[in-house]
Amino acid sequence: MKKLISAKDLEELIRKGADLNTALADAILTPSAKDVLRRNTPAKGAKSKDVAKAPTAPKAITSKSPKADLEAYFNSPACHVLKEQLCDIGRRLWGRAYVDGNGGNIAIKVGADVALCTPTLVSKGFMKPEDMCLVDFEGNQLAGVKKRTSEILMHLQIMKRQPKAVATCHCHPPYSTGFAVAGLVPPTCMIPEYEVFASVAVAPYRTPGTPEMGQLVADLVDKHNTILMANHGVVSWSHNNVEDAYFKMEILEAYCRTVLVTAQLGVPAKTMTAPQLQDLLKIKQSLGIPDPRHGLKECELCDNDQWRPGVTCALPPKEAAVGYDAEAEAAVKAITDQLVAQAK
Repeated sequence: MKKLISAKDLEELIRKGADLNTALADAILTPSAKDVLRRNTPAKGAKSKDVAKAPTAPKAITSKSPKADLEAYFNSPACHVLKEQLCDIGRRLWGRAYVDGNGGNIAIKVGADVALCTPTLVSKGFMKPEDMCLVDFEGNQLAGVKKRTSEILMHLQIMKRQPKAVATCHCHPPYSTGFAVAGLVPPTCMIPEYEVFASVAVAPYRTPGTPEMGQLVADLVDKHNTILMANHGVVSWSHNNVEDAYFKMEILEAYCRTVLVTAQLGVPAKTMTAPQLQDLLKIKQSLGIPDPRHGLKECELCDNDQWRPGVTCALPPKEAAVGYDAEAEAAVKAITDQLVAQAK
């Protein structure tokens, strides 16, 4: 069976400097992957054998690399692919109204102690590849014309604390941020996608951009991949790529919105059973996604004691509306007795 290559797969091959002639032999490319391949195709007139040849992988870098090596990496085709990914995720965040003004920031780990990140004071919906910044894990800027995001320390502290984190995403999705302002973790046992892909906790508020804020978030990333930042927003990390970090935002925001709609319907939510949730957690664990519930007993899985829906139905239950009313029955009997007495 032929292997199917997506645009994301192809971009990863290009980033790693793979020989596309070999990698794409007997493979089927999706339409978007073909577009990526065309963008990396030599100019018209080049020999056919050179058409799918990827650029040479740049030299691995660290914060101690010579300035020339850092600049070479920052200006390499491989880094340009990652810059475009940051711009793409920024447009998605802005298009879904997960960011406002120039809020939000994104980062990708590109070396042992080096990351590529978004700039400060630029709308996430209108970033360009040349706007991106290269920083070390202390927040020092190593390359880039624009100044790096002011909240990069939080992203870097996540990457330092959680070695699996290869990308991070921070934004302010309204429904999720509502839970963050209330200091509540969304209730569980309702929707499979949320249970499998997100593991949520709340970090106390500190001034955005400070080491203290980053520290409180980093303290939670061993067992959680999505953190509600009290009175601020949300940050997520992924062990796969930056798109996966963004997906967690979509999943969380859709879930929080659904939970709030459910709370307004006036009936208790129909939650999953413990065995059903246990099945989802097994899938989650197989995907390498952390969750503090891994290994718990079934009776400990669904704990929604903090969840107090604020809206309930004002109508009385149907049984009360059509049931027996002793006072009304007595009044009817008294009136009937009076009419019978008068008739006599």
